[in-house]
Amino acid sequence: MLSQVWHQINTPVLYAIPVFVLSIVVEIFALRGDGESKGYLARDTRTSIGMGLISLAFTLVFKVLTLVVFVFLWHYAAPWHLPADTWWSWLLLMVAIDLAWYCNHRFSHRVRIGWVAHQAHHSSEYFNFGTALRQKWNPWSEALFWAPLALLGFSPWTIYVAFMLNQIYQFFTHTEAIGRLPRPVEYIFNTPSHHRVHHGSDPEYLDKNYAGILIIWDRLFGTFQAELHRPTYGLTKQVGTYNMLTLQYHEFGNIIRDVRGARGVRARLGYVFAPPGWSPNRLGERATAADRA
Repeated sequence: MLSQVWHQINTPVLYAIPVFVLSIVVEIFALRGDGESKGYLARDTRTSIGMGLISLAFTLVFKVLTLVVFVFLWHYAAPWHLPADTWWSWLLLMVAIDLAWYCNHRFSHRVRIGWVAHQAHHSSEYFNFGTALRQKWNPWSEALFWAPLALLGFSPWTIYVAFMLNQIYQFFTHTEAIGRLPRPVEYIFNTPSHHRVHHGSDPEYLDKNYAGILIIWDRLFGTFQAELHRPTYGLTKQVGTYNMLTLQYHEFGNIIRDVRGARGVRARLGYVFAPPGWSPNRLGERATAADRA
């Protein structure tokens, strides 16, 4: 039973793994001798791949648990059920899942309890297809943003398939081997140029370009930033390790430390739910990613 569920909700990514591996090999050779790009560092890439492989196990647990919730919502609370065998329902779902991704991604950057999980993906100082595999082991927040899709009548298994297709697209935005694409493509879709900005730790690039497939969400909601120069990749304060446990969980330790040392309920809640970098000494100010610990 478990294997049947896993096959149904994760098949797209499993099929895409050989393509991911081939893409990494091709990119390694494409970036050799490119003075404008750092290319690959073997230790960094091994860490990214290891984090990606382990994330598959965490994803399995997450999907099995949330599938039960989504089926309940879809069966008992959704006012209607959309068909799963028409082109228009899949198109509608892909757009809806992309908007949900934008919201979840923005939440993961602007709310510290979301950032502590997501920051692992941004921890590499390299930007390549290997970096795309540096995935978090704590995907809990995604359930908050996917649940409304079940309430809208999308069959739960289709939500997972659509999300996996979205993730496969995003893999190919993690590269310096591709420059800017034709203007119409750059205007509508998330591209490597746009996503390089998102991974930049430069002040002008922080908290920008949350898009999955469609960059129009960033244009609509005021978070778009064009690529002005080659970004400085990684966190604003680098962790300085390739230890996967540290990369995944060090920020959880920082939250615990800050909450323990805080005075008052407001300060404790702020350290958990305010943006990264918030402190009670800066009440009323907007904390930005530049202040991230």
